Amino acid sequence: VIMGKLDSEYGFKKDEISEYLNSYYQQFGTPYDKGHRGMASRPTTKQMLEYFDYVSASVERFITQYRHVIDSATSQNTDKNSHDNTGDISQQHGPHTEMYRLLEMGINHECQHQELLVYDLQHMLAEKYTLPCKNILKPPLGESVDISEMVYVEGGLYDMGYNGDDFCYDIELPEHTVFLNPYMIDKYPVTNGQYLSFIRDGGYKTYKYWLADGWDLVQKNGWDAPMYWEKDTSDGDEWYIRDFTGHHAINLQEPVSHVSFYEASAYCKWAQKRLPTESEWEKAACWNHTLQKKQIFPWGDDAPTPQRCNLLESDCWSCTDVGSYPLGASTYGCHQMIGDVWEWTSSEFVGYPGFQSGFDEYNDKWFANQKVLRGGSFGTPAESIRASYRNFFKLDERWMISGFRCAQDTV
Repeated sequence: VIMGKLDSEYGFKKDEISEYLNSYYQQFGTPYDKGHRGMASRPTTKQMLEYFDYVSASVERFITQYRHVIDSATSQNTDKNSHDNTGDISQQHGPHTEMYRLLEMGINHECQHQELLVYDLQHMLAEKYTLPCKNILKPPLGESVDISEMVYVEGGLYDMGYNGDDFCYDIELPEHTVFLNPYMIDKYPVTNGQYLSFIRDGGYKTYKYWLADGWDLVQKNGWDAPMYWEKDTSDGDEWYIRDFTGHHAINLQEPVSHVSFYEASAYCKWAQKRLPTESEWEKAACWNHTLQKKQIFPWGDDAPTPQRCNLLESDCWSCTDVGSYPLGASTYGCHQMIGDVWEWTSSEFVGYPGFQSGFDEYNDKWFANQKVLRGGSFGTPAESIRASYRNFFKLDERWMISGFRCAQDTV
């Protein structure tokens, strides 16, 4: 995309691999029919590696050729003395900043694909995938936890959206003011143990907890537990899971994962609670009520570390017990709002008031029938996450690393 936009010497060549890979970009020619992909001849491993080297070399040549332009744009961004609530260079204009913006967005987009590869590896290989690391042991429990505990968040006006000076996506902008009623929100993500109580209480057999479309899916697909859960009838009422760490009994202290919006919503109704809105989630994660200011992360503005959260670089390749990261808690006392599992909210995925698209055929093309998730997962690269990051999926999808926490009204 970057090369096609900025370097006239590079573009999608007829019948080359990238034409096959183009699934929906109209601006780069007619997208390949996904329904016909199964009939196409697959490139060999050698061809794919050659194609990878070709594209990588082209990007490297582009960076070398325009190094002075990129450095100039970087300098402009570094020298920026005040924030104007429109984002950093991503919302500025001019040929220099446009080159930098597209390159930066392309790198961040690659981080999204890194996480999608984790989903695919889990879906296709699970315990058969050889981990690229040995750090699959979970961090020690940080503190004694009461998994049912909720925290109070005061109501009032809150400035929602990204307010930092580094990269963010257009859908995190502009920062805008919302009004919130006071509310309660779970201190920890809902655990496997809590969700198992919902299952054993007939959660998947009782229509009254479910949205109509969700109940239809339960009946049609035979859902009776989160994705990848397996019941061993020879072992009583025990549930097992297949994941990167093998085939084993579910860990009751881990956040529940691989649940759809419908399942998260049904659990909340069963528990006599609800999902938080994304503005409620963000305030609980970002607002420092002691200093009366918003932070980029729950713990402050410093970058994520393995001591604060479970992201891809933590090399856990699974969720960690709730309470494992006390250093990553928000000032309200909410734990693991960054990492472990993406958390469903009740909010529709639409543009913020005053939204301006940063790139055609990207985020805003999905402004329909999607719900917002926040916080990242153990498959999210650390350099690409922040509390204002808005992920989005359809209500029935559950192959991604998705969980949730509950909220409750106080008025």
